[in-house]
Amino acid sequence: MTEPSILGALTAGMAGGTIKTVDLTATLTPEYPVIELPPEFGQAAQFQKKEISRYDERGPAWYWNDFTLNEHTGTHFDAPIHWISGKDLPNNAVDTIPPQHFIAPVCVVDVSKEVAADQDFILTRGHLENWEAEHGRIPAGAWLFMRSDWAKVVSPDNFKNEREDGAHHPGPDAGCVRFLVEERDVIGFGSECVGTDHGQAFHFDPPLPCHFYMHGAGKYGLQCMINLDLLPPTGAVIVAPPLKIEEGSGSPLRVLALVPA
Repeated sequence: MTEPSILGALTAGMAGGTIKTVDLTATLTPEYPVIELPPEFGQAAQFQKKEISRYDERGPAWYWNDFTLNEHTGTHFDAPIHWISGKDLPNNAVDTIPPQHFIAPVCVVDVSKEVAADQDFILTRGHLENWEAEHGRIPAGAWLFMRSDWAKVVSPDNFKNEREDGAHHPGPDAGCVRFLVEERDVIGFGSECVGTDHGQAFHFDPPLPCHFYMHGAGKYGLQCMINLDLLPPTGAVIVAPPLKIEEGSGSPLRVLALVPA
């Protein structure tokens, strides 16, 4: 099949309904939670929107807003430059990452039952090997998404599941991340939680291993996604281009999945 016919088949499938588009993006609101660091560190700003005009004396024929937010607010992309382990890599910021990396297949590991039973669930290499026994090897260049159905598990007024000792939400351990990076060569890791790492991963060795190993290997992160329950274990394609911020460490974005109907 020639390249034009491949693209034609794609657009025909989308128009004809044999390929569905699933939005994996949470709506940005001022209430959407952001990661909180210990008080001695700088903090991320929450999303804020200020109306400039809305068909009125400030602008009679147009509506628009100013907005401010951190690069890591809402559904967002993590670039390698975000972490110290990736700070010296080439093409490590959102404006220099090769654009073809923003479209990739995805493998979805469903651990929603485990997370419903244990909000501190840790994803391990063993879970991934069990998944591969059923669905096949995780291909190089694919995303690995951890489906937890987090929004259905956690209290809606405490999305980060903050307790006295910090956040409690699922994530991978170091062995899991190293397996994905070193033995499967994935393009990145995605989660429905506020961060790609486990809520208590500051206490892991190394701390925050998903950030450390993924970004140190030039891989990416996606977090705060929704609707992962609408994706099959394999077969979907993710479209996730971040904003082209100069030397940006990350960016809010619209994450879309193309799924065979």
